[in-house]
Amino acid sequence: MNKVILIGRLVRDPEVRYSQGAEPLAVARYTLAVDRPMKKNGEKEADFISCVAFGKLGEFAEKHLKKGMKIAIEGRLQVRSWDDKDGKKRWTTEVLISSHEFCEKKEESGATPAAEGQAAPAEGFYPVDEDIEDDGDLPF
Repeated sequence: MNKVILIGRLVRDPEVRYSQGAEPLAVARYTLAVDRPMKKNGEKEADFISCVAFGKLGEFAEKHLKKGMKIAIEGRLQVRSWDDKDGKKRWTTEVLISSHEFCEKKEESGATPAAEGQAAPAEGFYPVDEDIEDDGDLPF
């Protein structure tokens, strides 16, 4: 079984690119800072986890996720490799997102809405685009 569930804060706004082709696919990449248990001397440490969201999840990340927000993610780990320009083998580990959720109200996160001049969200939560539905046909 390969299943990952994490709660952390976005280190920066998601970077979103679209694939080339007849039906472009959104690919959002972001880094999640996940707290480790405190050390005995009270120092905080965190792990920085690379995350990738495809399709409608990527579009959602582009529109609603901002630096500093606390979110929960669910997905699976993927390890991949490639050869760099010098011919050295490089490795990366990332979480391929199957879902992500807000963990706090907007006021608590200190993040701002994606669009300038956007109306204030109802009850302090970020607005969710009702057109975005999870149809279950993720590419992984």
